[in-house]
Amino acid sequence: MKSIRKAVFPVAGLGTRFLPATKAIPKEMLTVVDRPLIQYAVEEALEAGIEQMIFVTGRGKDALEDHFDIAFELEATMTSRGKSLDALDSTRMPAGSVVSVRQQQPLGLGHAVWCAREIVGDEPFAVLLPDDLMVGRPGCLAQMVEAYGKVGGNIVCAQEVPRERTASYGIITPGAQDGRLTEVKGLVEKPKPEEAPSTLGVVGRYILQPEIMEILSSIGKGAGGEIQLTDGMAALIGRQPFHGVTVDAERHDCGDKTGFVIANLALALGRDDVAPAVRAYLSKLGL
Repeated sequence: MKSIRKAVFPVAGLGTRFLPATKAIPKEMLTVVDRPLIQYAVEEALEAGIEQMIFVTGRGKDALEDHFDIAFELEATMTSRGKSLDALDSTRMPAGSVVSVRQQQPLGLGHAVWCAREIVGDEPFAVLLPDDLMVGRPGCLAQMVEAYGKVGGNIVCAQEVPRERTASYGIITPGAQDGRLTEVKGLVEKPKPEEAPSTLGVVGRYILQPEIMEILSSIGKGAGGEIQLTDGMAALIGRQPFHGVTVDAERHDCGDKTGFVIANLALALGRDDVAPAVRAYLSKLGL
């Protein structure tokens, strides 16, 4: 069984839900407390043992790579003023550990993953969607990698979702269960509540075998007129082991403004340096 060394980050989206903030700034660079969304995802990947981060980007996304480069002028200025560089530790990545490839057309998540095929090669790989901010110890991907070490194959992060919201998720047709692991018998992309085979939804973390790239190259468009990653994964079921793992982590959907604000509040309340002032303000409001 090959280890998981590479992770794909589909980050080519335009972030239209956050306009005007995202007119000139990538959505993934919006900050939750004091870290951009992309940094939380990269730190999660590093904890899980990922060695190479593959950004699938679009036009105007150079700031993502810049964030993980060495900022010589900034560091020299801070050093000359006697300021610590500790806050920059997780943003200085070794040469070659962050690479990018362009998604030239907005053809969906499956297409974005397929764009990384030449860099992924013949290795199993992870996919992380930065919009899904997963907070847990150990991290979400680390828990999935541990499960992968036991069962191999393909693994998706699974969480129970309200039945009325199944049309917003890929939904698992469940098989046998073993603790947090659920055998995946089928996957349906965004089914209507009355047609959903379960309420076990797939959220933004995946461990996939390289064979999915060939499938994504030929499956054609699915729901929403896009090449759906769910459709590609469904084609692997029965050919390779496939499981969903319910991780011990709190998910914040930062793909919309409400979830983003809640994420800021939740993470701020978990920080010793800012929580007292936040709690005092909430108390003042009678909350």
